[in-house]
Amino acid sequence: MPIDMLVLHYTGMRSGAEAIERLRDPAAKVSSHYVVEEDGAIFRLVPDHRRAAHAGISHWRGHTALNARSIGIEIVNPGHEWGYRAFPALQMAAVCDLCLDILARHPIPPRNVVAHSDIAPDRKQDPGELFDWEGLARNGVGLWPGADPPAPDKGATLPLLGAIGYRTDLSLPVLVTAFQRHWLPGRADGIADDATRARIAAVAALCR
Repeated sequence: MPIDMLVLHYTGMRSGAEAIERLRDPAAKVSSHYVVEEDGAIFRLVPDHRRAAHAGISHWRGHTALNARSIGIEIVNPGHEWGYRAFPALQMAAVCDLCLDILARHPIPPRNVVAHSDIAPDRKQDPGELFDWEGLARNGVGLWPGADPPAPDKGATLPLLGAIGYRTDLSLPVLVTAFQRHWLPGRADGIADDATRARIAAVAALCR
């Protein structure tokens, strides 16, 4: 199956070395194609053409079992359990360069550059609300909207989230929280207020 998705994660462990050790342990049954350390060092653990076990139970734009069609990048950060913090500039620059290299080799559309929390919103929250998605998009990785339109009616929220790619059989606050973590920096309250609905509409327009 052609690779048409790029999924970004944080490691959620106390150190990069600990994360790599776990990702290389067959007993853990988890893996990723790449790991990016906080100092910008990049490790390749799985070749692109081989499947890595990074997405788990997942869904995006009507597809499931996304390990079969995606490349996974683990970005070293202790995560919400161990002291979530901002991602250093050197690390973000390395992530951007790695993503651009991957996108140059695989036909991955911008709408399919996603967070782990986008494809598994009821289970995951990484890479989280401090990750610089806007900076990546500015450099050609993924999507970021310009000016937001007027907020649509509340009833349009779920269909618009589905148009972006989210599964729509989960509760609206869960889906809105995942959306906010990606497209409303620093916010993850699950409230579909006017600003959030306007941003949802803006992103959905880019995904047509």
